[in-house]
Amino acid sequence: MQKVSTITKTLLWDGAVSLAVLDTTSLVNEAIRRHSLSPVAAAALGRTMSATAYLCSWLKEEESSLSVTVNGGGAGGKICVAGDGRLFLRGFCEHPEADLPLRADGKLDVGGFVGKDGTLTVIRDDGDGIPFVGTSALISGEIAEDFSAYFLTSEQRPTAIALGVKIGTDGMCTGAGGVFFQPLPGASEETLSRIEAEIGKFTRISSLIEEEGAEGILDRIAPHSARSVREIFFRCHCSRERIGGLVLSLGRKEAESLLSEYGKISVYCHYCNTTYEFDAEETARLFASGERDGEE
Repeated sequence: MQKVSTITKTLLWDGAVSLAVLDTTSLVNEAIRRHSLSPVAAAALGRTMSATAYLCSWLKEEESSLSVTVNGGGAGGKICVAGDGRLFLRGFCEHPEADLPLRADGKLDVGGFVGKDGTLTVIRDDGDGIPFVGTSALISGEIAEDFSAYFLTSEQRPTAIALGVKIGTDGMCTGAGGVFFQPLPGASEETLSRIEAEIGKFTRISSLIEEEGAEGILDRIAPHSARSVREIFFRCHCSRERIGGLVLSLGRKEAESLLSEYGKISVYCHYCNTTYEFDAEETARLFASGERDGEE
């Protein structure tokens, strides 16, 4: 059985820098299975999910949530990922079947799939009724550089990021994840220079995850360090009960009109590629139950 995805954090250099290493291989494989992703689509969505998981790891409450939209005008269309403080993530891209030739260096053309004529937007809801919205211009469409720009311009937290997704000949992911170096307030110029030198060592981050795992990467950077580990899951918020509530929100007249025209009511969840169907009998039960629940 494949190991669950994880994020591992530690502090470096006398507490001057927060380091996070993510192994999201199983998360990406679940996305591939659900959405039938082409290799380049898996790489683009996988990198975005890894970065979103890192953002979610800083949410203070389990119920807090955030969403990320990458809209660069590339062949894959928009990429949308959402998650919460429990590290339950879900995501999709508009054109999961889109494929592109390999780049001249033999790597997947993630930048072409994503495009760079657009923005990266993060919406964070901490439950206080005032969502935070941060937007930054895309730099390359390669995702890591784009998230680095987002952290710097929208959150004023310079962050060095390496992200990668490696796809095997069978179309499944063999290694995915990322490394995040984030200097804490008061970090010196020397520390920032040291981060720049370190991040340059992770141009093959997906292969390193495949070969050594997150623990092996941490041992390279900070052997014997105190570490915290959390699990990451692909889990959608949709359910038949929730979708039934959406059907009720249509109102009986609109629901009956749809049933008359199509013979059923279909609701599609883009995040997990699941279609929920309600026939006339089940729809009638929904409204009967809703009316009973509304009685005093």
